[in-house]
Amino acid sequence: MALKPDRVEAYTDISFFMNETGERGGIVVHSTAGSGSAMDDSNAVVEYAADQSGTNPAGLLLCDVVDLDLTRQHINFHKDEVQKGSKVTLLRQGFVVTDMIVSGVSPTAGEPAYYGAEGLLTNVDTNSTQVGRWLSQKDSEGYAKVDINIT
Repeated sequence: MALKPDRVEAYTDISFFMNETGERGGIVVHSTAGSGSAMDDSNAVVEYAADQSGTNPAGLLLCDVVDLDLTRQHINFHKDEVQKGSKVTLLRQGFVVTDMIVSGVSPTAGEPAYYGAEGLLTNVDTNSTQVGRWLSQKDSEGYAKVDINIT
């Protein structure tokens, strides 16, 4: 579980597809230049980038992307799961409580939030775009509150 239910979703976006599995709570980036302009344009694809340099953040992933054999089991909609290759919900503005934080990073309330490799959040400028501001430090379970503002 990468997100706790304590969150405010002020602005979400449902116009992107994700063609790989991924856990909710991290920053996904545009994987194709332009990424499509229409609501169902198959070029509108996001991914967790292995290297964040030179990428542009699309939003914070709010659903788990899974790869299931749908002839044997169904998607668990109560856990916000979507099948790989489907549309995903991205948070553009709001706050979340996440544990998708770079290992060894200890954010402090008020510090800028950046994204690192694999969409993990950090308080260290890693030559990536600022995606928000930390609202707390890590708790005993490794979760911290972060305000996301991707314009």
